[in-house]
Amino acid sequence: MWQISLSGTGGQGLILAGIILAEAAILDGKQTIQTQSYGPEARGGASKSEVLISDEELDYPKATSADILLAMSQEACDKYIGLLRQGGRLIVDTTLVKTMPTVDAQTLALPITHIARNELGNVMVANIVALGALVGFAGVVGLDCLTQAVLARVPKGTEELNKKALETGFALGQAER
Repeated sequence: MWQISLSGTGGQGLILAGIILAEAAILDGKQTIQTQSYGPEARGGASKSEVLISDEELDYPKATSADILLAMSQEACDKYIGLLRQGGRLIVDTTLVKTMPTVDAQTLALPITHIARNELGNVMVANIVALGALVGFAGVVGLDCLTQAVLARVPKGTEELNKKALETGFALGQAER
């Protein structure tokens, strides 16, 4: 079973990323539960989406010890790092996380927001770059299922940009596998 926590700030699209990842897991024939929490602010407050993925039936809806923690902001990294299990996988957006935690984890440090803004031309796809990196790094679902889930959820007219964002992230994650 995978316990995955996607964290950052409101407005980064991490709730949507969690929903997409859960849908990809279903398409991949797995059992999944997705939950979310965020602060009262519409943008800027802490935001977290949890996704549990298993081949077996799931009996508890929350991550108790994350196998994977994605941190897309310094605040989220500081707040949720304690959720990451020893020996887990940490994915950090180095554009926004400047102080790396000292943890026993396999770490993937990528300038996710910078890549979205400067290489892909749209900061709004940082969440999709991050999803691609997560799946490339950890292999929690198949890339074909993730692509299908992304394309079903993104706004019409942005499919090619989101597909490129996903492929860019996936390649970066695979390079560190």
